[in-house]
Amino acid sequence: MSTVRRAALVLTTLSAALALTACGPAEDDAAGGTVTATPAGPSTASSEPPSKPSKPSAPSTSSGGGSSADYDVFPCSTFDVTFTASLAEPTTSSYLLKVTNKGTKACRALGHPVVTFGDLDGAATERGAAPGIEDALRLEPGESAYAGLMGGADDGKGRTVGSIAMTMNTESDLEQTPLTASTPDLYVSPDINSVTPWVNNVEDALSL
Repeated sequence: MSTVRRAALVLTTLSAALALTACGPAEDDAAGGTVTATPAGPSTASSEPPSKPSKPSAPSTSSGGGSSADYDVFPCSTFDVTFTASLAEPTTSSYLLKVTNKGTKACRALGHPVVTFGDLDGAATERGAAPGIEDALRLEPGESAYAGLMGGADDGKGRTVGSIAMTMNTESDLEQTPLTASTPDLYVSPDINSVTPWVNNVEDALSL
């Protein structure tokens, strides 16, 4: 081999070695072998405890029985009931009044019955306290309520009537058709006559 060719070969080999040396670090950096990661700072997550789960809703206590509020049960009117009057005590002209729910739905007998005496002016005086509308007597179909009507002993001030008329207290402006009952020889004193609130038994109606 000539001296010129040997020298050229040496130069070529040396050039290749220098090129590899120059490119080595950059390629290593590109491959990620010598990259140093920046250390992460302290965690910034909140140290507060996790919120508590919400409490489950309380189960409903309403039921389909008699414990419900019954706000959909309306007052009884004369369109919902039948009416009778029976002599209970003649010396005080006391009569037992009775209404019976003739409908297909429950209704409430509110307060006192509104009773008028034949062709006399005015109505019977209310006697005794009556429960409020929410506690008023509930009448299922076929059930009855009772009230005591007293005309009073003959004091020479009143008159005798042969019939009475009754309407129900509905706490509204509902126009009702009065229900009538025969009351032979019912003496009505202007100072003593009275009527009790509706109750669910005969004894209370005549003793209030």
